Amino acid sequence: MESLGMVRGFSLIINMDREEEKIVSFPHRPRIKKLNIITAFLFLVFLYMLVVVYLYFHSDPIVRYEVAEGSLSENTNYRALVLREETGVGCNADGYVNYLAREGQRVAVGDTVYTVDETGLLKQYLESASLAGNTLTDRELTDFRNDITNFSGSFDPRHFSQTYDFKYTVKNAVLKLANTNLLNQLELSSPDGSSAFRFGYSALSGIVSYWQDGLEDLTPEQVTGDLFTSDTYEKKQLLSNELHNQGETVYKVATSENWSLMIPVEEEVGERLLKEDYVKVRFLKNLSESWAKVSLVRNGEELFAQLSLHDSMNTFVTDRFLDVQLILDEQTGLKIPNSAITNKEFFLLDENFVYHNDETNAYYVNRQSFSEAGTLTSSPVTIEIYSYSKENRQYYVDDSILSHNDILYAEDGQTTFVVNRVGSLPGVYNVNKGYADFKQIKVLYSNDEYSIVESLTDYGLRVYDFIALDADSVQSDEFIND
Repeated sequence: MESLGMVRGFSLIINMDREEEKIVSFPHRPRIKKLNIITAFLFLVFLYMLVVVYLYFHSDPIVRYEVAEGSLSENTNYRALVLREETGVGCNADGYVNYLAREGQRVAVGDTVYTVDETGLLKQYLESASLAGNTLTDRELTDFRNDITNFSGSFDPRHFSQTYDFKYTVKNAVLKLANTNLLNQLELSSPDGSSAFRFGYSALSGIVSYWQDGLEDLTPEQVTGDLFTSDTYEKKQLLSNELHNQGETVYKVATSENWSLMIPVEEEVGERLLKEDYVKVRFLKNLSESWAKVSLVRNGEELFAQLSLHDSMNTFVTDRFLDVQLILDEQTGLKIPNSAITNKEFFLLDENFVYHNDETNAYYVNRQSFSEAGTLTSSPVTIEIYSYSKENRQYYVDDSILSHNDILYAEDGQTTFVVNRVGSLPGVYNVNKGYADFKQIKVLYSNDEYSIVESLTDYGLRVYDFIALDADSVQSDEFIND
């Protein structure tokens, strides 16, 4: 029994050894870990972002511009000397003059313009009186606001003396209001019982002003170039509450709405203005505009353009010199930047070889081709028309469909036309549809920055169209990314 057990154990060991010999080894296959997949995906995303950023910083972005209606003109600035019909009025007595009419106000014959305080009592009262509170009406406040707004908008540091003119104008206006209020409240008498002040009534009808410069009687024939550059020009303000002698000028009256501007010009400019007959004048002081009739005045070797006006005189009654802008060759239409304009070449096709399909509303040509049998034939090819020249009876066709030396057939199949003539058109790239579509334009007027182009043309632009701001940044038919 013991021997039998040993034999069985030995056999078991032998069998186990044989089973081990049957074990077959295979090549090891590495596992794809989930972590490696995520790493690769993130790497690709990072690489894509690098490419996008690179392209963004190394390519010119396509900026859109919305087409709008506008106008352009050839504007030239001048300094003009003002001539008007104005008459000085002398004081009717010795004393302190106080103004009751506002500068720039129209007065009729018999209206009260000023008072003369012969005794100085009114002057003393004004100096000692305390006028507390706001006694101005809404109309008076509005006038003050308008004066301040006009001055601030037209102020030019090169003519700083305008500041003093404005100061005196406001001062006179304030004193005038104060005087009016006091005269409504007071009855002043001199010690002997006579009236302490006199009224100054206007003997003329016109616009009142309170300044002098000695050029009131200047005529167009007396104007010289020195008046525009002289440093000796002096403007004297006539102020309220100042002592005047009888007969001294205390105010002026501009008696006519007709006035004129004198501008020194060169011969060529003068001839051009004379041909215009009437020109539009823009006053830089308040940006108002008016039409003026042109005439030329020659004083010796100096030439002046006289611009005659019939309105707005009261607005500038305090000015002897005005900065103006002459608006010439004004054009209106679609206003676009010059950077959007480019030139593109097209094939020129005779109108006798271009046909219109009424069903599809498309244009086509019959182009020569070869059939499968190798024989010559013609087939219709749809084309896009960009312009038509009535003078030459030719169509401008994009060169992306046709090629040089293509042969076109007429409908009769006999007459042929060889595509080889080329012409160029000015235009812009319309990007309404998401790609750069060339549109012809007709430029009416240009300056350094913008052009005015004709609207409502057959193949051109429309208001509110979007175009590429920089024509050099796009190519024809290029897809435009938002």
